[in-house]
Amino acid sequence: MKNTVLALSLLFAAPMAQACETFTIGDISVEHAWSRASIGTDRPGVLYLEITNNGTTDDALTGLTTPAASMPMLHETVVTDGIASMPHAASVPVPAGQTVVLSPGGFHGMLMGLTNVLKEGETFPITLTFEQAGSLDVSVDVLSMRVEAAACDDAK
Repeated sequence: MKNTVLALSLLFAAPMAQACETFTIGDISVEHAWSRASIGTDRPGVLYLEITNNGTTDDALTGLTTPAASMPMLHETVVTDGIASMPHAASVPVPAGQTVVLSPGGFHGMLMGLTNVLKEGETFPITLTFEQAGSLDVSVDVLSMRVEAAACDDAK
């Protein structure tokens, strides 16, 4: 019985998952690119990742393109008077020497008009366009619907 309870606890816990590949263009590095599995194509998908600017010049993420969605766009979660909204963001600033995280509750990518169901365990390509660095092709891991964040085991 104890083993069953433990197994069910682990099964239903919102796990952290692997999304560890690093992609680089110039001074910009992107890692932990992930999305949640989708139920269908009628609801939008999401894109989360970390962008590190190792340079001395500010940059900005200005656009997304992917065959996984007909209308990918940048959004930011904003809470005003206790009410959350997710307006379109024209860009995401990436200051020199800093890391910016696109995550639930903050800046993130919305994948409107999914072309296929996003299935756990699969990947899809996305091109990130930066104001200074240019375009960077990234592979996005599709993780469980229950995942709250991706993590890497740095001890590997």
